[in-house]
Amino acid sequence: MTWLLLITGIAAGFLGSLTGLGGAILVLPALTLLFKIPFSYAAGAGLLAAIATSSSAAAIYVRERLSNIRIGMSLEAGTTLGALVGALLAALVYRSHLESWLFILFGLVLLTSVTQRTRHLAHWHSPQPDGSTELLQLRGTYYDAPERMHITYCGVRWGWGELVMCVAGMLSGLLGVGSGALQVVALDNVMGLPPKVSTATSNFMVGVTAAVSAAVYWQLGYIQPHIAGTVTLGVVIGALIGAYLFKRLGGNPLRVLFTVVIAILGIQMIVRGVHLL
Repeated sequence: MTWLLLITGIAAGFLGSLTGLGGAILVLPALTLLFKIPFSYAAGAGLLAAIATSSSAAAIYVRERLSNIRIGMSLEAGTTLGALVGALLAALVYRSHLESWLFILFGLVLLTSVTQRTRHLAHWHSPQPDGSTELLQLRGTYYDAPERMHITYCGVRWGWGELVMCVAGMLSGLLGVGSGALQVVALDNVMGLPPKVSTATSNFMVGVTAAVSAAVYWQLGYIQPHIAGTVTLGVVIGALIGAYLFKRLGGNPLRVLFTVVIAILGIQMIVRGVHLL
């Protein structure tokens, strides 16, 4: 079982790093559905996996100037506040055996994000700057290797992005995931960032969000060292591989991959929730 947990972690870290979802988005379904591990322990392991994915990939993305530190840090207030509230509510949810409704709700959120994402599968275009762009200096430039050109972009609608980040953080605490799915949607669709920047910035933010929730989960006894440690080791390996390949891929394949993964996970969440009712 240790080797299976390690392999699961590698796969989760690879995909989480490559898409900005965070490794926990695959760790949680795998541990609960394949290994029959209780949801609370799987959530605790998932949070550590999210931290590992972010820590492993973020350094590479920052060095390549793909992560926008200013935008990420400006949105962390919403994610950390939401993560703290969500983690505190998690204890009540687990004790009340209401996890099924959380599965269904999260699945619906993921499928909704797919419908929004598919509207943006065409080539990305930089939006017009607004008041938040100028006030917070939400601008950046990065070099796109496949396109062989520097791309300049700006972030808009910061207030709406902060609101979505708060919801993403709450889901992180409740479900034990890194909330990367909603973060990427907020950065891409709401704030108008390029796909590579939204993915890299999401990876940068996921670790901070998950760390807040993980501290509460540890106090509640929901983190089992053997399970979480083995999965986290695999996630680190997979995240490094994913981050290495990420900068060599074009933007559109990442968008398609993101959409497919989110659709599959959304359906899985809903099916699992209905089964638990």
